[in-house]
Amino acid sequence: MTILLIILVILGVFIIGTYNSLIKGKIRIKEAWADIDVQLKRRYDLIPNIVETVKGYASHEKELFEKV
Repeated sequence: MTILLIILVILGVFIIGTYNSLIKGKIRIKEAWADIDVQLKRRYDLIPNIVETVKGYASHEKELFEKV
């Protein structure tokens, strides 16, 4: 009877530990996707600035090449 109880306790501890590890992994995955989403939004917000910068340099380069 005592051996059965010890086996059940060990099995319970193993199941709880495995469950906690799975939950930690699930949380890390959600955080990673949130980080990816933040970077995608940041990149989306920066694209118009980059386009305007390139347009400014393009006009300057056009004038430069015409002079050359």
